[in-house]
Amino acid sequence: MFLELFRVYDEKGVNGTLFLNGKMLCHTIELPWKQNQVGISCIPEGTYDLSIRYTKKFGFHLRILNVFGRTNILIHPANNALKELKGCIAPVSILKAPGEGLFSIKATSILMHHIKYIKRANEQLKLIIKSSNHEYPRKN
Repeated sequence: MFLELFRVYDEKGVNGTLFLNGKMLCHTIELPWKQNQVGISCIPEGTYDLSIRYTKKFGFHLRILNVFGRTNILIHPANNALKELKGCIAPVSILKAPGEGLFSIKATSILMHHIKYIKRANEQLKLIIKSSNHEYPRKN
């Protein structure tokens, strides 16, 4: 089972669209690209293994494994990348601006429901991160 994340880059933040096995699930927000610097940058494009995890803080969410030069990268709820993320990815229901969205807890819940419903025992979860072909609309 694989998730595909198509990103749109902006200096204020990264927005994306997340697909599960080719079906769109939600949008995402991340920190801007700053050369993979710990705590201030989104992670590089590429293919990553995922694991399901539970904590009291985030409930069920995903951990992104084997990110070069980084640890503890998660897919968890947040509505403002600059204020709430340190390199992680946040599912959101609505994109508001670069790195900002709305209804992240709802989007994360939908994502996790689909993963737990579709995933077969011992099936590997993968995340593929790519750049999108179109640009985020800018305000003049």
